[in-house]
Amino acid sequence: MYYSLFVPVTAAAVTGLTVPVAVRVAQRIGAIDEPGGRKIHSRPIPRLGGLAVYLGFLAGFLLLALIEGLPSRYLGLLVGGTLIFLLGVVDDVRGLSPRLKLAGQILAALAVLPFGIGIAFVTHPLHKGLLLHLGFWGAPLTVFWIVAVTNAVNLVDGLDGLAAGIGAIGALTLASVAALAGDKIAVLPALVLAASLLAFLPFNFHPARIFLGDCGAMFIGFILSCGAIIGVAKTATAVTLITPAVILGIPLLDTLFAILRRYKNGRHIFRPDREHLHHRLLAIGLSHRGAVLVVYTVSAILGLSAILLTRLTLVQAAILLLAVATAFVILATRCGIVGYRWRVRQFPALKEKAGERSVGF
Repeated sequence: MYYSLFVPVTAAAVTGLTVPVAVRVAQRIGAIDEPGGRKIHSRPIPRLGGLAVYLGFLAGFLLLALIEGLPSRYLGLLVGGTLIFLLGVVDDVRGLSPRLKLAGQILAALAVLPFGIGIAFVTHPLHKGLLLHLGFWGAPLTVFWIVAVTNAVNLVDGLDGLAAGIGAIGALTLASVAALAGDKIAVLPALVLAASLLAFLPFNFHPARIFLGDCGAMFIGFILSCGAIIGVAKTATAVTLITPAVILGIPLLDTLFAILRRYKNGRHIFRPDREHLHHRLLAIGLSHRGAVLVVYTVSAILGLSAILLTRLTLVQAAILLLAVATAFVILATRCGIVGYRWRVRQFPALKEKAGERSVGF
């Protein structure tokens, strides 16, 4: 119907129009990202861009509610998304401890369960079409998935336009997978999020005039994680859970490497560093925009691979996953995300300070 296009267009328009409002609000409440330390920008930049993305997303859903009402899962997205957005605003303004932020993320994830957003089953890895119902374990698995993706997108938000672009690519991929599965309920949330992010990108791409902030990055991760759960509900294939993991491969794998790296280095896993994929791309000589575009390209390839996974047989899907995993390991090694010895040999200036223990992640 006509609203299938009009709803995301409205979301994009509201996002674009409210970016200046977000800038002024950020300046008034002190949500400003100052340069220094591990940060790359050299001037103070407002970090409340998530407000514009949230308002655009909210406008799209309110319009949808006026047209045909909101299914319970949509209402769950709004409730949980609002909670995670407000948590991010507090963190952007006052700063929250990692434990308190994690507690808030878990609360937001739990809030969507009563609305029917949950992982109820997985498909048997060796028998196509055979469902393994999770029962009680579906709830903790759902919470873990939502919290993991929310944090992964937040951690990857290190360059201008990076998280917003990856989020838009992921949302468009989710919409495509849902459309192929014939699930209209899962298509619209993904399209609304993609439209909001594409409208925000011109303000956020290098050189950025405004950052997403934690309120924006966590909101993106939260909506993508919930949208992935909704989107695979009708995709009872052998890759039901693997498909959204491939779609979000960049932030998830980057976060996994960060956890392993910090653990082996004797650091707290929540302590930030400059060893993420985008930092390594800058270190090997790419420009700010060049590094972002490389990650966009890899994300798009992963998105196309995820779409293919839903159309392939079990054997074909396994071959594709092996090829994608091999390519990513090669890329990670060449960039220095893994393989510390190679990194130091190629870039001696990157050697960590004396006294700090180095690792191979």
